[in-house]
Amino acid sequence: MKAFLILEDGTVFAGTSIGSTREVISEIVFNTSMTGYLEALTDPSYAGQAVVMTYPLIGNYGICYEDMESLKPWPDGYIVRELSRIPSNFRNEDTIQRFLEKHDIPGICGIDTRALTKILREKGTMNGMITTNENYDLAEVTARMKDYSVKGVVMATTCKETYVLPGDGKRVALLDLGAKKNIARSLNNRGCEVTVYPADTKAEEIIASKPDGIMLSNGPGDPKECTEIIKEIKKLYDTEIPIFAICLGHQLMALATGADTHKLKYGHRGGNHPVKDLETGRAYISSQNHGYVVDTDNLDPSVAVPAFINVNDGTNEGLKYTGKNIFTVQYHPEACPGPQDSSYLFDRFIKMMEVNE
Repeated sequence: MKAFLILEDGTVFAGTSIGSTREVISEIVFNTSMTGYLEALTDPSYAGQAVVMTYPLIGNYGICYEDMESLKPWPDGYIVRELSRIPSNFRNEDTIQRFLEKHDIPGICGIDTRALTKILREKGTMNGMITTNENYDLAEVTARMKDYSVKGVVMATTCKETYVLPGDGKRVALLDLGAKKNIARSLNNRGCEVTVYPADTKAEEIIASKPDGIMLSNGPGDPKECTEIIKEIKKLYDTEIPIFAICLGHQLMALATGADTHKLKYGHRGGNHPVKDLETGRAYISSQNHGYVVDTDNLDPSVAVPAFINVNDGTNEGLKYTGKNIFTVQYHPEACPGPQDSSYLFDRFIKMMEVNE
């Protein structure tokens, strides 16, 4: 069946429908990872967005449900150059086509994803529509697309109730802002008992549980939309409990302490982004998925100082908080998908909790 990807600037790509045939309007973003498409599909940070995979062949090793980073896929749509309909892998359990159909996610294949990515890089992230309707009205569709924005996605992706991953080590409170499974798993594998809290949990409840440390997770959407969560994070900041924050958690901690954020032109999404540790000068290849960044031009050094930067564009990739046992990073040390270069940050967090005893 024919399908069309229509961008809000009027550009139209024609291809073949994959997954669900329902019509969807979403924010169109691109991911540069060569592998790990299932982990990307199940990353809650993609809620409210349709994902373009820049690697030309997707699906060749199929679906292995053990590799999912959450209970379901989150993108509104999926856009690929070529879809492998006959996967080959001893761990394969399903095809991407059936996986998308099962979860009612529309997609399109057979389009020039290189040309599409160039448009998004030159003009910036924009909204788009995936449709199988060949008689669409471009003017009407464009007007509808301009009204779309990503809203309410943190509460849509967070867990519904508190749960515990048992461990005999440090006790960590993880605030789930749309967390990937491997954040809690990375702590749990290091012996930590991890208590996972919904995003709207009050700071007083977390503090009352007397955790050894607090983890703020990744998540989707505009950080400035999370006004109530930001107020609670400020209360967590005011304690002496060690805190480690990733991605959206990093942005929310910055906003809670008086810094600002802004939207990037087209964001950082993929498993090949170089970041530099400003303290050691060492560079790491990181996994990233974000469209917003913390401003450091007017950062108050009495509150926080830059700790990591993106080697490609110089944007902030992490902060160290002055006089506090708090550090935050914009990228994903738990990876999945992506390199494991930065997993040592979990060890740094554990060391911070031990020193704080």
